[in-house]
Amino acid sequence: MRKKHKHLYKIFFPPPDKAVTHRALLLAAISDGSTVISGPAVCEDTAATAACLKKLGVKISSSRGRLMVKGAGLRGLRKPSGPLNAGESGTTMRLLAGLLAGQEFDSVLTGKGSLLKRPMDRVTAPLAAMGAGISSAGGRAPLRIHGSRLSGANHKLLIPSAQVKSAILLAALYAEGPTSITERLATRDHTERLLKYLGARISSGGLNFYLRPGRLNARNIKVPGDFSSAAPFITAACLLPGFKLTIKGIGLNPGRTGLITALKAMGARITVKPAAAAPEPQGELIVYGSKLQGIRVRPDEIPAMIDELPLLALAASRAQGSTVISGIGELRHKESDRLKATLALFKTLGLRAEAGQGRLTIKGRQGIFGGGTAETFNDHRIAMAGAVGGLFAEKPVKIKNPGCVKKSYPDFFKDFKKVF
Repeated sequence: MRKKHKHLYKIFFPPPDKAVTHRALLLAAISDGSTVISGPAVCEDTAATAACLKKLGVKISSSRGRLMVKGAGLRGLRKPSGPLNAGESGTTMRLLAGLLAGQEFDSVLTGKGSLLKRPMDRVTAPLAAMGAGISSAGGRAPLRIHGSRLSGANHKLLIPSAQVKSAILLAALYAEGPTSITERLATRDHTERLLKYLGARISSGGLNFYLRPGRLNARNIKVPGDFSSAAPFITAACLLPGFKLTIKGIGLNPGRTGLITALKAMGARITVKPAAAAPEPQGELIVYGSKLQGIRVRPDEIPAMIDELPLLALAASRAQGSTVISGIGELRHKESDRLKATLALFKTLGLRAEAGQGRLTIKGRQGIFGGGTAETFNDHRIAMAGAVGGLFAEKPVKIKNPGCVKKSYPDFFKDFKKVF
Protein backbone atom coordinates (compact mmCIF):
# COMPACT_ATOMS: atom_id res chain seq x y z
CA MET A 1 0.00 0.00 0.00
CA ARG A 2 1.16 3.50 -0.78
CA LYS A 3 2.69 5.40 2.14
CA LYS A 4 0.95 8.59 3.24
CA HIS A 5 2.50 11.83 2.09
CA LYS A 6 1.66 15.13 3.72
CA HIS A 7 1.17 18.16 1.51
CA LEU A 8 2.43 16.45 -1.64
CA TYR A 9 1.84 18.71 -4.65
CA LYS A 10 2.00 17.58 -8.29
CA ILE A 11 1.13 19.06 -11.69
CA PHE A 12 -0.27 16.92 -14.51
CA PHE A 13 -0.85 17.68 -18.19
CA PRO A 14 -3.36 15.16 -19.61
CA PRO A 15 -2.95 13.78 -23.13
CA PRO A 16 -5.13 15.26 -25.91
CA ASP A 17 -8.81 14.41 -26.09
CA LYS A 18 -9.51 11.27 -28.11
CA ALA A 19 -13.21 11.98 -28.72
CA VAL A 20 -12.52 15.50 -30.03
CA THR A 21 -9.66 14.27 -32.23
CA HIS A 22 -11.91 11.67 -33.92
CA ARG A 23 -14.51 14.30 -34.71
CA ALA A 24 -12.01 16.93 -35.79
CA LEU A 25 -10.51 14.48 -38.30
CA LEU A 26 -13.87 13.43 -39.73
CA LEU A 27 -15.27 16.95 -40.09
CA ALA A 28 -12.00 18.41 -41.42
CA ALA A 29 -12.01 15.64 -44.05
CA ILE A 30 -15.31 16.83 -45.55
CA SER A 31 -14.76 20.57 -45.11
CA ASP A 32 -13.88 23.05 -47.87
CA GLY A 33 -10.24 24.01 -47.35
CA SER A 34 -7.39 22.83 -45.14
CA THR A 35 -7.43 22.35 -41.37
CA VAL A 36 -4.60 22.26 -38.86
CA ILE A 37 -5.50 20.15 -35.81
CA SER A 38 -3.21 21.20 -32.96
CA GLY A 39 -2.39 18.75 -30.18
CA PRO A 40 -4.34 15.73 -31.50
CA ALA A 41 -4.60 12.49 -29.55
CA VAL A 42 -2.12 9.92 -30.84
CA CYS A 43 -3.35 6.42 -30.03
CA GLU A 44 -4.65 3.29 -31.74
CA ASP A 45 -8.23 4.55 -31.98
CA THR A 46 -7.47 7.89 -33.64
CA ALA A 47 -4.91 6.21 -35.90
CA ALA A 48 -7.73 3.95 -37.13
CA THR A 49 -9.89 6.97 -38.00
CA ALA A 50 -7.03 8.65 -39.87
CA ALA A 51 -6.22 5.45 -41.77
CA CYS A 52 -9.85 5.04 -42.87
CA LEU A 53 -10.02 8.63 -44.08
CA LYS A 54 -6.82 8.20 -46.08
CA LYS A 55 -8.38 5.18 -47.82
CA LEU A 56 -11.28 7.48 -48.69
CA GLY A 57 -8.86 9.81 -50.47
CA VAL A 58 -8.29 12.41 -47.74
CA LYS A 59 -4.76 13.81 -47.50
CA ILE A 60 -3.53 13.85 -43.89
CA SER A 61 0.01 14.65 -42.78
CA SER A 62 1.60 15.22 -39.38
CA SER A 63 4.36 17.48 -38.11
CA ARG A 64 5.40 18.80 -34.70
CA GLY A 65 2.34 17.71 -32.79
CA ARG A 66 -0.11 18.82 -35.47
CA LEU A 67 -2.22 17.14 -38.13
CA MET A 68 -2.76 18.83 -41.46
CA VAL A 69 -5.97 17.75 -43.20
CA LYS A 70 -6.73 18.81 -46.76
CA GLY A 71 -10.51 18.75 -46.87
CA ALA A 72 -12.12 16.85 -49.73
CA GLY A 73 -15.37 18.79 -49.40
CA LEU A 74 -18.79 17.33 -48.70
CA ARG A 75 -18.87 15.30 -51.94
CA GLY A 76 -15.15 14.73 -52.42
CA LEU A 77 -14.60 11.38 -50.73
CA ARG A 78 -13.74 8.52 -53.07
CA LYS A 79 -14.66 4.85 -53.07
CA PRO A 80 -12.13 2.87 -50.98
CA SER A 81 -10.21 0.04 -52.61
CA GLY A 82 -11.23 -2.39 -49.87
CA PRO A 83 -12.87 -2.65 -46.44
CA LEU A 84 -12.26 0.17 -43.97
CA ASN A 85 -10.75 -1.18 -40.75
CA ALA A 86 -11.85 0.64 -37.58
CA GLY A 87 -9.60 -1.50 -35.37
CA GLU A 88 -11.28 -1.67 -31.95
CA SER A 89 -12.65 1.87 -32.12
CA GLY A 90 -16.41 2.09 -31.71
CA THR A 91 -16.29 5.84 -32.39
CA THR A 92 -14.54 5.26 -35.72
CA MET A 93 -17.05 2.68 -36.90
CA ARG A 94 -20.25 4.38 -35.76
CA LEU A 95 -19.35 7.88 -36.92
CA LEU A 96 -17.99 6.65 -40.25
CA ALA A 97 -21.25 4.75 -40.78
CA GLY A 98 -23.07 8.07 -40.66
CA LEU A 99 -20.54 9.78 -42.91
CA LEU A 100 -20.63 7.02 -45.52
CA ALA A 101 -24.39 6.48 -45.59
CA GLY A 102 -24.97 9.42 -47.93
CA GLN A 103 -22.06 8.87 -50.31
CA GLU A 104 -22.43 7.87 -53.95
CA PHE A 105 -20.39 4.68 -53.54
CA ASP A 106 -20.57 1.46 -51.55
CA SER A 107 -18.27 0.66 -48.64
CA VAL A 108 -17.61 -1.91 -45.94
CA LEU A 109 -16.71 -1.10 -42.35
CA THR A 110 -14.98 -3.79 -40.33
CA GLY A 111 -12.79 -4.04 -37.24
CA LYS A 112 -11.22 -6.49 -34.84
CA GLY A 113 -11.40 -7.84 -31.31
CA SER A 114 -14.05 -6.39 -29.02
CA LEU A 115 -15.47 -4.12 -31.72
CA LEU A 116 -16.87 -7.12 -33.59
CA LYS A 117 -18.99 -7.93 -30.51
CA ARG A 118 -20.41 -4.47 -29.90
CA PRO A 119 -24.01 -3.64 -30.91
CA MET A 120 -24.32 -1.70 -34.16
CA ASP A 121 -28.07 -1.85 -34.73
CA ARG A 122 -28.41 1.21 -32.51
CA VAL A 123 -26.73 3.20 -35.29
CA THR A 124 -27.86 1.27 -38.38
CA ALA A 125 -31.56 1.59 -37.48
CA PRO A 126 -31.74 5.43 -37.39
CA LEU A 127 -29.59 5.65 -40.52
CA ALA A 128 -31.92 3.23 -42.31
CA ALA A 129 -34.82 5.48 -41.30
CA MET A 130 -33.14 8.22 -43.34
CA GLY A 131 -32.97 5.92 -46.38
CA ALA A 132 -29.51 4.48 -45.86
CA GLY A 133 -28.81 1.10 -47.40
CA ILE A 134 -26.92 -0.49 -44.54
CA SER A 135 -26.71 -4.04 -43.26
CA SER A 136 -24.85 -5.79 -40.47
CA ALA A 137 -23.98 -9.29 -39.33
CA GLY A 138 -26.79 -9.90 -36.88
CA GLY A 139 -26.51 -6.43 -35.42
CA ARG A 140 -22.71 -6.58 -35.30
CA ALA A 141 -19.86 -5.54 -37.61
CA PRO A 142 -18.94 -5.72 -40.39
CA LEU A 143 -21.29 -3.08 -41.77
CA ARG A 144 -22.06 -3.04 -45.49
CA ILE A 145 -23.12 0.39 -46.68
CA HIS A 146 -24.77 1.01 -50.02
CA GLY A 147 -24.41 4.71 -50.89
CA SER A 148 -27.91 6.16 -50.94
CA ARG A 149 -29.90 9.36 -51.23
CA LEU A 150 -30.88 10.30 -47.70
CA SER A 151 -33.90 12.18 -46.44
CA GLY A 152 -34.08 14.29 -43.31
CA ALA A 153 -35.90 12.63 -40.44
CA ASN A 154 -37.08 13.23 -36.90
CA HIS A 155 -35.19 11.02 -34.45
CA LYS A 156 -36.02 10.27 -30.83
CA LEU A 157 -33.03 8.62 -29.22
CA LEU A 158 -34.01 6.23 -26.44
CA ILE A 159 -30.42 5.08 -25.86
CA PRO A 160 -28.18 7.89 -24.55
CA SER A 161 -25.29 7.63 -27.01
CA ALA A 162 -23.16 10.49 -28.32
CA GLN A 163 -21.82 8.15 -31.01
CA VAL A 164 -25.29 7.43 -32.39
CA LYS A 165 -26.24 11.11 -32.24
CA SER A 166 -23.02 12.04 -34.05
CA ALA A 167 -23.56 9.42 -36.77
CA ILE A 168 -27.02 10.87 -37.46
CA LEU A 169 -25.65 14.43 -37.59
CA LEU A 170 -22.96 13.42 -40.08
CA ALA A 171 -25.51 11.67 -42.27
CA ALA A 172 -27.81 14.70 -41.99
CA LEU A 173 -25.21 16.86 -43.78
CA TYR A 174 -25.98 14.80 -46.91
CA ALA A 175 -29.75 14.51 -46.52
CA GLU A 176 -32.46 16.18 -48.56
CA GLY A 177 -34.21 18.32 -45.98
CA PRO A 178 -33.56 19.03 -42.30
CA THR A 179 -33.02 16.50 -39.55
CA SER A 180 -34.07 16.82 -35.92
CA ILE A 181 -32.87 14.83 -32.92
CA THR A 182 -34.46 14.60 -29.48
CA GLU A 183 -32.44 12.93 -26.74
CA ARG A 184 -33.90 11.22 -23.71
CA LEU A 185 -30.82 12.09 -21.66
CA ALA A 186 -28.17 14.67 -22.48
CA THR A 187 -24.90 13.29 -23.90
CA ARG A 188 -21.58 14.91 -24.78
CA ASP A 189 -21.87 17.50 -27.54
CA HIS A 190 -18.42 17.52 -29.17
CA THR A 191 -19.88 16.98 -32.65
CA GLU A 192 -22.45 19.75 -32.31
CA ARG A 193 -19.84 22.24 -31.12
CA LEU A 194 -17.51 21.43 -34.01
CA LEU A 195 -20.30 21.55 -36.58
CA LYS A 196 -21.31 25.00 -35.40
CA TYR A 197 -17.66 26.11 -35.33
CA LEU A 198 -17.26 25.01 -38.96
CA GLY A 199 -20.35 26.85 -40.17
CA ALA A 200 -23.02 24.13 -40.19
CA ARG A 201 -26.62 25.27 -39.93
CA ILE A 202 -27.28 23.65 -36.58
CA SER A 203 -29.37 24.87 -33.67
CA SER A 204 -30.14 23.35 -30.29
CA GLY A 205 -32.31 23.83 -27.26
CA GLY A 206 -32.22 21.54 -24.26
CA LEU A 207 -32.39 17.98 -25.54
CA ASN A 208 -33.37 18.99 -29.09
CA PHE A 209 -31.12 19.48 -32.12
CA TYR A 210 -31.95 20.68 -35.63
CA LEU A 211 -29.59 20.50 -38.60
CA ARG A 212 -30.02 21.61 -42.20
CA PRO A 213 -27.75 19.96 -44.79
CA GLY A 214 -24.88 21.96 -46.20
CA ARG A 215 -21.16 22.39 -46.64
CA LEU A 216 -18.56 23.08 -43.96
CA ASN A 217 -15.77 25.67 -43.97
CA ALA A 218 -12.36 24.55 -42.73
CA ARG A 219 -11.01 26.20 -39.56
CA ASN A 220 -8.04 25.30 -37.41
CA ILE A 221 -8.92 23.24 -34.33
CA LYS A 222 -7.12 23.02 -30.99
CA VAL A 223 -7.73 19.79 -29.07
CA PRO A 224 -8.03 20.09 -25.25
CA GLY A 225 -6.71 17.61 -22.70
CA ASP A 226 -8.72 14.40 -22.43
CA PHE A 227 -10.98 14.35 -19.37
CA SER A 228 -11.38 10.58 -19.41
CA SER A 229 -7.60 10.08 -19.47
CA ALA A 230 -7.26 12.49 -16.55
CA ALA A 231 -10.04 10.77 -14.57
CA PRO A 232 -7.78 8.13 -12.91
CA PHE A 233 -5.51 10.94 -11.71
CA ILE A 234 -8.49 12.94 -10.39
CA THR A 235 -9.87 9.92 -8.53
CA ALA A 236 -6.54 8.90 -7.02
CA ALA A 237 -5.75 12.46 -5.89
CA CYS A 238 -9.13 12.70 -4.14
CA LEU A 239 -8.40 9.56 -2.13
CA LEU A 240 -4.88 10.40 -0.92
CA PRO A 241 -4.73 12.42 2.34
CA GLY A 242 -2.58 15.56 2.09
CA PHE A 243 -2.36 15.34 -1.71
CA LYS A 244 -2.85 18.24 -4.12
CA LEU A 245 -2.92 17.81 -7.87
CA THR A 246 -3.22 20.58 -10.47
CA ILE A 247 -4.37 19.42 -13.91
CA LYS A 248 -3.60 21.86 -16.74
CA GLY A 249 -5.38 22.31 -20.07
CA ILE A 250 -8.12 19.76 -19.39
CA GLY A 251 -11.30 19.67 -21.46
CA LEU A 252 -14.34 20.78 -19.46
CA ASN A 253 -17.18 19.83 -21.78
CA PRO A 254 -20.26 19.55 -19.52
CA GLY A 255 -21.14 16.26 -21.18
CA ARG A 256 -17.88 14.74 -19.91
CA THR A 257 -17.41 16.11 -16.39
CA GLY A 258 -19.98 14.06 -14.48
CA LEU A 259 -17.21 12.48 -12.40
CA ILE A 260 -16.37 15.90 -10.95
CA THR A 261 -20.03 16.50 -10.12
CA ALA A 262 -20.29 13.12 -8.38
CA LEU A 263 -17.03 13.46 -6.45
CA LYS A 264 -17.94 16.96 -5.29
CA ALA A 265 -21.32 15.64 -4.14
CA MET A 266 -19.33 13.09 -2.11
CA GLY A 267 -17.39 15.92 -0.47
CA ALA A 268 -14.31 16.08 -2.68
CA ARG A 269 -12.44 19.39 -2.78
CA ILE A 270 -12.06 20.14 -6.48
CA THR A 271 -11.54 23.67 -7.80
CA VAL A 272 -12.49 24.32 -11.43
CA LYS A 273 -10.86 27.24 -13.25
CA PRO A 274 -12.34 27.65 -16.76
CA ALA A 275 -10.32 29.35 -19.50
CA ALA A 276 -11.56 31.05 -22.66
CA ALA A 277 -11.40 28.52 -25.51
CA ALA A 278 -13.29 27.40 -28.62
CA PRO A 279 -14.84 25.21 -29.85
CA GLU A 280 -14.33 23.14 -26.68
CA PRO A 281 -14.38 24.53 -23.11
CA GLN A 282 -11.22 23.82 -21.16
CA GLY A 283 -9.29 25.03 -18.15
CA GLU A 284 -7.60 23.89 -14.97
CA LEU A 285 -8.55 21.61 -12.09
CA ILE A 286 -7.08 21.58 -8.60
CA VAL A 287 -7.84 18.35 -6.75
CA TYR A 288 -7.22 17.85 -3.03
CA GLY A 289 -7.20 14.69 -0.95
CA SER A 290 -10.61 14.57 0.72
CA LYS A 291 -12.87 12.57 3.00
CA LEU A 292 -15.80 11.27 0.97
CA GLN A 293 -19.40 10.36 1.78
CA GLY A 294 -21.57 7.86 -0.09
CA ILE A 295 -24.16 9.24 -2.52
CA ARG A 296 -26.92 8.15 -4.88
CA VAL A 297 -26.31 8.62 -8.59
CA ARG A 298 -29.37 9.02 -10.85
CA PRO A 299 -29.68 7.49 -14.34
CA ASP A 300 -29.74 10.94 -15.97
CA GLU A 301 -26.27 11.61 -14.50
CA ILE A 302 -24.71 8.52 -16.08
CA PRO A 303 -24.02 9.74 -19.68
CA ALA A 304 -21.66 12.46 -18.42
CA MET A 305 -19.50 9.89 -16.60
CA ILE A 306 -20.10 6.64 -18.48
CA ASP A 307 -16.37 5.99 -18.98
CA GLU A 308 -15.55 6.88 -15.37
CA LEU A 309 -18.00 4.63 -13.50
CA PRO A 310 -15.37 2.01 -12.54
CA LEU A 311 -13.33 4.83 -10.98
CA LEU A 312 -16.35 6.24 -9.18
CA ALA A 313 -17.05 2.78 -7.78
CA LEU A 314 -13.49 2.61 -6.40
CA ALA A 315 -13.89 6.04 -4.81
CA ALA A 316 -17.19 4.91 -3.28
CA SER A 317 -15.46 1.95 -1.63
CA ARG A 318 -13.33 4.44 0.33
CA ALA A 319 -16.22 6.72 1.26
CA GLN A 320 -18.26 6.81 4.47
CA GLY A 321 -21.56 5.03 3.90
CA SER A 322 -22.95 3.24 0.85
CA THR A 323 -23.16 4.53 -2.72
CA VAL A 324 -25.89 3.47 -5.15
CA ILE A 325 -25.33 4.07 -8.88
CA SER A 326 -28.51 3.66 -10.96
CA GLY A 327 -28.84 3.37 -14.74
CA ILE A 328 -25.75 1.24 -15.34
CA GLY A 329 -27.09 -0.82 -18.26
CA GLU A 330 -24.93 0.87 -20.89
CA LEU A 331 -21.80 -0.37 -19.08
CA ARG A 332 -22.43 -3.79 -20.62
CA HIS A 333 -21.89 -2.43 -24.15
CA LYS A 334 -18.48 -0.76 -23.90
CA GLU A 335 -15.11 -2.27 -24.93
CA SER A 336 -15.93 -5.01 -22.47
CA ASP A 337 -18.93 -5.80 -20.33
CA ARG A 338 -17.66 -3.05 -18.05
CA LEU A 339 -20.03 -3.93 -15.24
CA LYS A 340 -18.73 -7.50 -15.16
CA ALA A 341 -15.17 -6.19 -15.44
CA THR A 342 -15.66 -3.74 -12.54
CA LEU A 343 -17.05 -6.48 -10.31
CA ALA A 344 -14.07 -8.69 -11.23
CA LEU A 345 -11.67 -5.89 -10.30
CA PHE A 346 -13.48 -5.48 -6.97
CA LYS A 347 -13.09 -9.20 -6.30
CA THR A 348 -9.33 -9.01 -6.99
CA LEU A 349 -9.04 -6.08 -4.58
CA GLY A 350 -11.13 -7.82 -1.92
CA LEU A 351 -13.93 -5.26 -2.20
CA ARG A 352 -17.68 -5.78 -2.06
CA ALA A 353 -20.26 -4.52 -4.52
CA GLU A 354 -23.64 -5.78 -5.64
CA ALA A 355 -25.27 -5.36 -9.04
CA GLY A 356 -28.93 -5.90 -9.82
CA GLN A 357 -32.06 -4.20 -11.17
CA GLY A 358 -29.98 -1.67 -13.09
CA ARG A 359 -28.06 -0.55 -10.00
CA LEU A 360 -24.58 -0.95 -8.58
CA THR A 361 -24.33 -0.71 -4.79
CA ILE A 362 -20.96 -0.20 -3.11
CA LYS A 363 -20.45 -0.41 0.63
CA GLY A 364 -18.08 2.30 1.82
CA ARG A 365 -15.10 2.34 4.21
CA GLN A 366 -13.83 -1.05 3.10
CA GLY A 367 -10.30 -0.33 4.36
CA ILE A 368 -7.08 -1.57 2.80
CA PHE A 369 -7.50 -3.22 -0.60
CA GLY A 370 -6.23 -6.71 -1.34
CA GLY A 371 -3.99 -7.57 -4.26
CA GLY A 372 -3.46 -10.06 -7.05
CA THR A 373 -3.88 -10.14 -10.82
CA ALA A 374 -6.44 -7.71 -12.20
CA GLU A 375 -8.16 -9.00 -15.36
CA THR A 376 -8.68 -6.10 -17.78
CA PHE A 377 -10.80 -7.94 -20.37
CA ASN A 378 -8.69 -5.95 -22.87
CA ASP A 379 -10.46 -2.77 -21.69
CA HIS A 380 -8.26 0.31 -21.27
CA ARG A 381 -10.60 1.90 -18.70
CA ILE A 382 -10.46 -1.18 -16.46
CA ALA A 383 -6.66 -1.25 -16.71
CA MET A 384 -6.52 2.37 -15.56
CA ALA A 385 -8.95 1.70 -12.71
CA GLY A 386 -6.75 -1.21 -11.68
CA ALA A 387 -3.78 1.15 -11.37
CA VAL A 388 -5.81 3.40 -9.06
CA GLY A 389 -6.83 0.41 -6.96
CA GLY A 390 -3.20 -0.64 -6.72
CA LEU A 391 -2.34 2.57 -4.85
CA PHE A 392 -4.39 1.36 -1.88
CA ALA A 393 -3.60 -2.34 -2.03
CA GLU A 394 -1.78 -4.22 0.73
CA LYS A 395 -0.19 -6.53 -1.84
CA PRO A 396 0.95 -5.78 -5.40
CA VAL A 397 -1.72 -5.55 -8.08
CA LYS A 398 -0.62 -6.95 -11.43
CA ILE A 399 -2.50 -5.56 -14.41
CA LYS A 400 -3.16 -8.28 -16.97
CA ASN A 401 -2.56 -7.15 -20.56
CA PRO A 402 -1.52 -3.59 -19.61
CA GLY A 403 -0.86 -2.83 -23.29
CA CYS A 404 -4.60 -2.36 -23.83
CA VAL A 405 -4.14 1.28 -22.72
CA LYS A 406 -2.58 1.94 -26.15
CA LYS A 407 -6.16 2.20 -27.37
CA SER A 408 -6.47 5.65 -25.79
CA TYR A 409 -3.43 6.57 -23.66
CA PRO A 410 -0.18 4.75 -24.53
CA ASP A 411 1.87 6.49 -21.82
CA PHE A 412 -0.67 6.03 -19.03
CA PHE A 413 1.37 3.81 -16.71
CA LYS A 414 4.51 5.90 -17.13
CA ASP A 415 2.63 9.13 -16.36
CA PHE A 416 0.69 7.59 -13.47
CA LYS A 417 3.92 6.44 -11.85
CA LYS A 418 5.38 9.95 -12.17
CA VAL A 419 2.45 11.52 -10.35
CA PHE A 420 1.77 8.84 -7.73
